[in-house]
Amino acid sequence: MLAYSKEREIALQATIVASQFCEKVRRDQASQAFAKPDHSPVTVADYGAQALICQTLKAQFPQDAVVGEEDPLVLSSPGMQSCLDQVTAYVQTWVTGATSQDVLDWVGQGQDPTGQRFWTVDPIDGTKGYVRGDQYAIALALIEEGVVQVGVMACPALPVQFGGTGGPQSPGVVFTAVRGQGAEMLSLASGTRSPLAVNRISTPQGFQLIESVERDHGTPEWQHRVIQSLGWQLPPLRMDSLAKYGAIARGEADLYLRLPTGNSLQRRENIWDHAAGVIVLEEAGGKVTDQWGKPLNFACGTKLQDNEGIVASNGYIHEAVLEAIGERAEA
Repeated sequence: MLAYSKEREIALQATIVASQFCEKVRRDQASQAFAKPDHSPVTVADYGAQALICQTLKAQFPQDAVVGEEDPLVLSSPGMQSCLDQVTAYVQTWVTGATSQDVLDWVGQGQDPTGQRFWTVDPIDGTKGYVRGDQYAIALALIEEGVVQVGVMACPALPVQFGGTGGPQSPGVVFTAVRGQGAEMLSLASGTRSPLAVNRISTPQGFQLIESVERDHGTPEWQHRVIQSLGWQLPPLRMDSLAKYGAIARGEADLYLRLPTGNSLQRRENIWDHAAGVIVLEEAGGKVTDQWGKPLNFACGTKLQDNEGIVASNGYIHEAVLEAIGERAEA
């Protein structure tokens, strides 16, 4: 049996169940969202998906810690009672007899940052995209001694084939990867699996940048100067969530930049926003570092404290991009 076979399959099953849960909530509730204390949006699906994933991980790998985005203290606060009631009602469709306390306990299992081996889960990466009816991802990754070993990333609104659009006619995909074993994409509708490989074109005019819909996730002006200095000509694609990593892994795009400047240099990325995407892209032949070329270090708690920014590429162009970033930073 290959290493991490059980972890991969359990993570895949848990993520698919969570994607079904999220799609059910989105069909029922459309754009309904609640506000967290930091004013960011959260939905019934965020909490329910984290609860279901953490419940599965606890049952299958009871010794493993879990680090998740959502906090049970927020969900249990007086102003969130309606949200908790709705989360519980939806979770009961998947887990008969589940109570509100069960939900809080399962969500709370995602608050343990201890141990050399732990899982990190983002129940909905791209909540704003989810609320808008656009792209989002459910991401789950296993980290050992600071290295991502297993990654699963469900993108229920991402078409199976290039050139499509999200929506009911496009049932979505799941990206999976295990360190040293490659990456593949699975159709949520048919179960068909196909290996992933990055784009290897050699003409700069054909290279494709993909960037966040939310402009505050980087510095778009600087990012565009970087690609222009490389002779790239295609307008950037814009996409919510870790689905961007999947787009590069399957050759739909070539580069994702998240370059902080000024005051934003003090901000550090959350590990759950990148872990699953990083291993999927790397195992498809790509490369991911920070903006200065340092490997991402997932052993610093919930944040990538040792790293500034993100550069995710098809690998073929990575060094040229880093050189251009250095030149633009000095200009």
